[in-house]
Amino acid sequence: MGGKSLFEKVWDEHVVVPETADTPAVFYIDLHIIHEVTTPQAFNMLRESGMQVRKPDQVLATMDHSTPTVPIENLEESLDAVSDPEPANQIRAMVKNCADFGIELHGFGSEHRGIVHVIGPEIGATQPGKTIVCGDSHSSTHGAFGAMGFGIGATMVGHVLATQCLLMRKPKSMAVNVTGKLKPGVGAKDIILALIGRIGVDGGTGHVIEYRGDTIRGLNMEERMTICNMTIEAGARAGMIAPDATTIEYLRGREKVPQGDAWDAAVERWMALASDPDASFDKEVTLDVAELEPQVTYGTNPAMVVPISRPVPNPGDNQSYRKSIDYMQVAADKPMLGTKVDVVFVGSCTNSRMTDLRNVAKILDGRKVADNVRMLIVPGSESVKKQAEQEGLDKIFTAAGAEWREAGCSMCLGMNSDKLGKGQLCVSTSNRNFEGRQGPGGRTVLASPETAAASAVAGVIADPREVI
Repeated sequence: MGGKSLFEKVWDEHVVVPETADTPAVFYIDLHIIHEVTTPQAFNMLRESGMQVRKPDQVLATMDHSTPTVPIENLEESLDAVSDPEPANQIRAMVKNCADFGIELHGFGSEHRGIVHVIGPEIGATQPGKTIVCGDSHSSTHGAFGAMGFGIGATMVGHVLATQCLLMRKPKSMAVNVTGKLKPGVGAKDIILALIGRIGVDGGTGHVIEYRGDTIRGLNMEERMTICNMTIEAGARAGMIAPDATTIEYLRGREKVPQGDAWDAAVERWMALASDPDASFDKEVTLDVAELEPQVTYGTNPAMVVPISRPVPNPGDNQSYRKSIDYMQVAADKPMLGTKVDVVFVGSCTNSRMTDLRNVAKILDGRKVADNVRMLIVPGSESVKKQAEQEGLDKIFTAAGAEWREAGCSMCLGMNSDKLGKGQLCVSTSNRNFEGRQGPGGRTVLASPETAAASAVAGVIADPREVI
């Protein structure tokens, strides 16, 4: 019998009752992350059935999707002034539900408030070998630590709250081997966009992807989180990277990790999670990034992506494809370079961490955002915001003419007050470019923080390599 992969090791450790031909496995969940959008139905289910939360200490709660990114001094007095009624109600319901069921909430005023997939790693709740779920598809982010993170629906959120388990069929496995040294101006966001462009939005369907290779090993933890975050955009169930020295150094000393002798034991256990040399995968893909260019999307799904210097492919007789580029108002057979930009958004669970903000600051320092562009820079958490301000990055942003906001999901999705107007084009560091994702009629071009910053300065889609 061959060796086990990282995914298989984590899977096997969490199966409570094995699956059969007729029934899925009962699968144990170590950490349940919740936010205000996908929990109301779940908490109502508990109330109606007279059930309690099974393990409140294994629930991490915050508010991010619906929260405004302008300061809130007092929840009751300020919220309605800066929020639409529906998101305001979601926020108030989250406060009540967590209080009713004994769950600690990192809400307004908490030093740990922020995007769910940013604060989990920051406080050390995300750890190698854990199973982590959230009513949010981008839970794959946590796989950067060798955890198995995946999104679940609202009904399953209720199941995990009540039982700390899920019914699951074992996914298949896929290895993505990334090779080559990245050139200046090219980063993790470009790697994952290029991969999705190559394998498609369904290329990973039914699989857990393990990212491997020297290129991946050379990334810091924040860059690895960007890679794993967008695994879901390739249709995969989860994305994972085996723990190594970089992982351990990131976690060392964080609030929720084991301490003292328990830390040493944990590190030994975590390092043993790496795939065995003879582990096999159901599918393998190799991506050489030595000549990779910055990537930009041109259509309405993340696989509709092109190197920044290359022309938008011609749709020919493909009517669905043509409809997409017509919506985006882009021309086939021409590069996206030079396309007029209305808004630039730096943020989201994909690209709102310190590495991202520092890269943006390098480009904005001493430059000005173009007059025709509104630029929002939104930190992923209160911790990121504080660190950025300690480093003076906020002053660089505001001097350039960008808006420096409070932590939250912001313009990643049109669920709060940060939205695009109809027809506006946004260069966004977020993860989805569906029609209306950032606001009804809005047009989204996905790109790296560096490309976003260069485009903000130029007023049109621009190549960051020309200003780095």
